[in-house]
Amino acid sequence: MNQNKTNNKVDLIRGDPKIAIRSIAWPMILTLVLNMVYNMVDRVWVAGLGADPLAAIGFVTPLFIIVGGLANGFGAGANSLISRYIGAQDKANASNSALHGVLIALVLSILIPVLLLPFLDQILILMGAGSVLSYARAYAAIIIIGSFTIIFNGILSSQLRAEGDVKRATIALTFTGILNMIIDPIFIYTLGWGVDGAAIATILSALAAMLMMIYWMFIKKDTYVDLNRSQFKYDNTIMKQLISVSLPASVEQLIISLISIIMNAMLIGVADTTVVAAYTAAWSIIQVGIMPAVGIGTAAITVAGVAYGAKDYQKLKTACYYSIKLGLIISIILVVLIEIFAPQIAFIFSYSATSAHLGETIAHILRIIAIFIVGVPVGLSCASVFQGMGKGTISLLLTVLRELVLVLVIAYILTYIMGFGAYGIYIGLVLGAIIGSVMALGVFEVYYNRIKRLENDSPQV
Repeated sequence: MNQNKTNNKVDLIRGDPKIAIRSIAWPMILTLVLNMVYNMVDRVWVAGLGADPLAAIGFVTPLFIIVGGLANGFGAGANSLISRYIGAQDKANASNSALHGVLIALVLSILIPVLLLPFLDQILILMGAGSVLSYARAYAAIIIIGSFTIIFNGILSSQLRAEGDVKRATIALTFTGILNMIIDPIFIYTLGWGVDGAAIATILSALAAMLMMIYWMFIKKDTYVDLNRSQFKYDNTIMKQLISVSLPASVEQLIISLISIIMNAMLIGVADTTVVAAYTAAWSIIQVGIMPAVGIGTAAITVAGVAYGAKDYQKLKTACYYSIKLGLIISIILVVLIEIFAPQIAFIFSYSATSAHLGETIAHILRIIAIFIVGVPVGLSCASVFQGMGKGTISLLLTVLRELVLVLVIAYILTYIMGFGAYGIYIGLVLGAIIGSVMALGVFEVYYNRIKRLENDSPQV
């Protein structure tokens, strides 16, 4: 990539926020959908092994999301800070921020296996996987050992997106998804590795994407930010600014994982393993369904960061409202399709004789919780814009309110106090997301009006 092409990408994210969001979002949506699909492919192929292996994958999924959440959270922090420096036309600090992000990736890659592996059995039992521990243990151990690939993919791809280079981030992560789809059945069935094979395929696929981005950024060296070691100067201010967004963003992902763990635990209390397996399968479809909103929100981080760094607050508001509008349109279309084709979608998890009994239950649950998809774009876009502005704590508080407090309180009331059973959990999930999103929009409006009144002040980069 020559310098002119690099500058064109930077000019794009400094220009019309609607065009910038569309340009960044569509490749990002493709990448996220493929990544969710390749995670779902594990479940699709493992479903052929029976209900217990499928349930084991469901119990481990929150742990997988935690690792991915740390990667995405620190990636969001790097994205936010780099894009703000680009908006302020400070290339030196943008480059130094990117290198600080790489340092964080190295530290996390060491800490995650060291902290999790010694206590893996206890963690899995705490997550409710005691009845399928033999399946869950091996799958989780492989994912944790290979977590460095997930961490680096999250942070490096975010750095590419921060400078508008969505194409190469998409190429790398798309290749990962396609490769995993190809080798998954080979490792699971042809080589006879079962659930272990699914985990190995996931990590090897992620490794391929990681190596691609390392080549582009550190060997070919044709990015806008300069990742030469000579550009690295440890700076407490940069590290604090990175962490101020990264930690709240990571905690947001941890909260989503915690919700999955609690929902599984609540389901175990009111239903059997079959319902848990069906819910796990249905939820994996919903996770794919919210990826357009996540992709648009990710684009909003970059665009809002550049606008905030340039002190262009009208563009900031446009970025927020346009991302909401685009996310809602796509989400409504997806929900309609899911409601119509729920039985056909459920079949991908119930194609074998050992899992055929799950089909009707999966379709039934899917039709209820599909409405959750419509509840996501408003709150997620607002939280993403706050991340882009470097206001990670506000973003975290909005997520805690939306994903944890409201969902759990409503689900608890409906399930245990009003006696709705499993249906209380499904309905609580939907109502919590919708109510929380409406409140998030109100918070954004209050904050935006405040910064407009203080427009002559200099916001911190």
